[in-house]
Amino acid sequence: MKHLSPSATHIRSDRAPGAGVTAVLGPTNTGKTHLAIERMLAHSSGMIGLPLRLLAREVYNKIAARAGAESVALITGEEKIKPPKARYWVSTVEAMPRDLDVSFLAVDEIQIAADLERGHVFTDRMLHRRGRDETLLLGAATMRPLIERLLPGANIVTRPRLSLLEFAGDRKITRQPRRTAIVAFSADEVYAIAELIRRQHGGAAVVLGSLSPRTRNAQVEMFQSGDVDYLVATDAVGMGLNLDVDHVAFASDRKYDGYQFRRLTPAEFAQIAGRAGRATRNGTFGTTGRCAPFEPELVNALQNHTFDSVKMLQWRNTVLDFSSLAALQVSLALAPRHEALTRAPLGEDQRVLDHASRDPDVRDMAVNADAVEKLWEACLVPDYRKLSPAAHAELVTALFTFLMRKGRIPDQWFATQVAQADRIDGDIDTLSARISQIRTWTFAANRLDWLSDPLYWQETTRAVEDKLSDALHSRLTERFVDRRTSVLMRRLRENTMLTTEIGKTGEVTVEGHVIGRLDGFMFAPDAAEAGSEAKALQATALKALAGEIDARAEKLSAAADDQFALASDGTLRWTGDAVGRLTAADDVLHPRIRIIADERLTGASRDAVQARLDLWFKTHVEKILGPMFELSKAEDITGIARGIAFQLVEALGVLERPKIAAEMKDLDQPSRAALRKYGVRFGAYHIFFPALLKPGARMLASLLWALKQDEIDMNALGNAQHLAASGRTSFPADKVLSQDAYRVLGYRLAGERAVRVDILERLADLIRPALSWRPGIGAEKPAGAFDGRSFTITQAMTSLTGSAGEDFASVLRSLGYRMDRRAPLPEEPKPVVASAMPAGENETSTGQTEAASEPVTDTVFAEAAPAELDAVTTAPVDVASAAKLPEVAFAPAEAEPASEEMPAAGSAETPQPDTAIISVEAVLSDGTMPAAPAEPELVEVWRPAGRHDERRHHHDRNRHHRHLPRAATPEGGAAEAGDKAERSGGPRRHHRDRAREDRGPRPEGEGAQARGPREERGDRPQRFKGKGKGKGKFEGRREGRDRKDGGPAFRTFATSAPRERERVADPNSPFAKLAALKEQLGNRKD
Repeated sequence: MKHLSPSATHIRSDRAPGAGVTAVLGPTNTGKTHLAIERMLAHSSGMIGLPLRLLAREVYNKIAARAGAESVALITGEEKIKPPKARYWVSTVEAMPRDLDVSFLAVDEIQIAADLERGHVFTDRMLHRRGRDETLLLGAATMRPLIERLLPGANIVTRPRLSLLEFAGDRKITRQPRRTAIVAFSADEVYAIAELIRRQHGGAAVVLGSLSPRTRNAQVEMFQSGDVDYLVATDAVGMGLNLDVDHVAFASDRKYDGYQFRRLTPAEFAQIAGRAGRATRNGTFGTTGRCAPFEPELVNALQNHTFDSVKMLQWRNTVLDFSSLAALQVSLALAPRHEALTRAPLGEDQRVLDHASRDPDVRDMAVNADAVEKLWEACLVPDYRKLSPAAHAELVTALFTFLMRKGRIPDQWFATQVAQADRIDGDIDTLSARISQIRTWTFAANRLDWLSDPLYWQETTRAVEDKLSDALHSRLTERFVDRRTSVLMRRLRENTMLTTEIGKTGEVTVEGHVIGRLDGFMFAPDAAEAGSEAKALQATALKALAGEIDARAEKLSAAADDQFALASDGTLRWTGDAVGRLTAADDVLHPRIRIIADERLTGASRDAVQARLDLWFKTHVEKILGPMFELSKAEDITGIARGIAFQLVEALGVLERPKIAAEMKDLDQPSRAALRKYGVRFGAYHIFFPALLKPGARMLASLLWALKQDEIDMNALGNAQHLAASGRTSFPADKVLSQDAYRVLGYRLAGERAVRVDILERLADLIRPALSWRPGIGAEKPAGAFDGRSFTITQAMTSLTGSAGEDFASVLRSLGYRMDRRAPLPEEPKPVVASAMPAGENETSTGQTEAASEPVTDTVFAEAAPAELDAVTTAPVDVASAAKLPEVAFAPAEAEPASEEMPAAGSAETPQPDTAIISVEAVLSDGTMPAAPAEPELVEVWRPAGRHDERRHHHDRNRHHRHLPRAATPEGGAAEAGDKAERSGGPRRHHRDRAREDRGPRPEGEGAQARGPREERGDRPQRFKGKGKGKGKFEGRREGRDRKDGGPAFRTFATSAPRERERVADPNSPFAKLAALKEQLGNRKD
């Protein structure tokens, strides 16, 4: 083997252009590449040029296996393996060494000479590169006419295809057969198809032109070894790769050739489709995805290998003039002299040269042949990054500047560029971009005269590229290959026994791979995306879990009751696994159970599971809701009581009392006692089982009720169940749920809160004595009692329901109570006694103070009467108006100063000034004489709503006609009787109210709920007691009216109408300002 100058590689003029040249032409799979390898190994030295780096690596491996790695060299743009004693050279066509004289030379895929971008390189090699003894040109039969014209005397051999190629039509991507190569022409499309194949069939290998050789080799090896059955690639797969492919599917028929998007020619279709059916195995081709079906003419051409001949080859002058930049550009633009050749379009290197030559610094440095040649060599650096010519020209200019000014590329600068790419984080696109960047520096490192230590940088850049390639291969495998599914599917095809294990938590492991989870009798494939990938695992699970399902069914049928549980959503679980679900049936207490299982549970095993679940649920319901079942089966409950019992069971243990008001009126005491014997409680608002208010019973009842509802928000019901199970006496109500939903939970929807039914009964027990108490009867005043007709909110009430403020007010309103604001009832003033006052004077002062206290009391009632609200509504209160209201307290405040109203009688006996001042000081809290008395603070009181409200306006209009003064007696009997008669509207109204109360509870809104049923309230105190019991209707009033010079006339109720004063008050009197305050209050009310 001799090293020759570049000029020696051209054709010698004394020989025919085709002398010693053999052209082996034919379609794919004719054994052309194999023939070239055999012929080269028969010579002492040889060189073969191949179109792809991937194919070059494949051929290199084959020759190295036969001739030894020390005898074979590999030369590509960014990979060079040069043993010292290499005899055989494998190279890409662009990187074929030009200074080697070898015995044998071959150029593969010569039909690429017609390609617009790379064609001129293949044309040059075909016309000018020769072996000393033999030259082989390998390519398609379409090249025969041009070879005969350009290389006369060449020996042309045609080889037939070794296998048949048939058209298989159009198929979906997911229905492609195994060992299929799917061809697309963009990276995005390749990735999308590979992702779809992974979900359906376990994975696919990916081959792109932008991948590094190491990454593509790893992807191809994964396909060749059978780890995956599908290959998704660009048209690079058609350039001589010997792959184990049975079918080629075109996902697209258009590609970008560097200048435009165009449809592939029939010859290009044939080159790619010919990858199917290698050696003697027949292959098929077809369409898929967005590719339009092939027309019959194209199908016939591909099957019979009949294509139009190549008419023209691309050519560019290779004898360049480096004397100047202008001379170089002129030599590159020379036109060919043969009519079968055409000048190639401007290549990437030429466009970069044009951009660089416009730089003044470049023109200043490129002044001689050596400088121009270095510039051209820099322009030959491939644009692996696929940037624009202007951007790539900047890199070329930087390299040229270093070479001209420093003779070498600085190591520090080069190291910085390599370090920028030396990172393996990021996604597929990021790693691909870094590989493109490092390939540029790998190419530069292989130029021996560009770096001070090229061997070191070759190893460094190669190591970085390998690291990035491995990381990219790993990312591609993670994204497009599910090794678990691919391995399992391969084992199933081989029909081998699968090693199956089921973990304690249900994980199903087959051949060391977790394929899913067995939850009860349902297998859930462990797929990141359910659907197509889950289908691929179902076949594996069906074979692996054949006996496990029946074994579980037998185990469940013999399981104890404590191994089962009912979830709040109606799911029956066995040892934590969901095995059944409740569904609605005609009887709310006996729903149906649907087994949760797939088609693997059948026959007797399924029947045994169904029977065991039915038995357990029946036992569970009867245990939790036992009192209801006992009541429904009771034989001693008859008549009306049986009807009430039926409705109570139908309502799942909590029944609203107003719904059975008529039945309750007719229910006798023995029947009530019979129902109480079975645990039934008769409350003011509900009839219920106290024993069934426990969380477990209420959760089950609400679940059974929800099964019968067509539209129910299960999320809202679940939240309410959780709150109820926590044992709260009340919680904020969710208006999404109905009253019935809260009822079955054991609660009542009361305003803004849901209150437990037994808590409502306890609240009624607190309110009832406060309403039953009457002032002046000598009984102890209960907590919350006010005036016998209303009550105030106490801490015990709010603590009972766990609410306060507006929430508790909404509860009372929902129970039929209405809120008024009244002046507080005054406490009896205590006399102030001077320490130096004699005993007689002390008694006189005390008597006068006690005499003045009763008018004060009456005056407060007179102030309270016009302050009562006629009706309380739930409409929002205006903020401006509400801000003017005084602060409201839940308990009566201390007595306010007495009103200006003076006693009507006894005016002749004017009290002594000192005594009057002492009385005022007894009323005031600080003992000082205020300049202007403060307004009385109103108290928020609650009263039952009812028919009294409807007559309220008429009562207020006529109140001053019937509320007349009455005399006070020492015993107070007549006065008390008159007071009670006036408050109730006279004797007739008193008897009417008693009759109305004896009728028992009324529906909500009539104010009877808080008093409870008649039989549970007990006997009420007599209204009329004392000596005045036998007096006539108007006796007390007459007695008070006839009193002229006795004590003051006591008025229980004051009228809102103005009355004449019997005398004018002294303006200097301390009561004058109190009178002015009363007048202001009266004007405000008006």
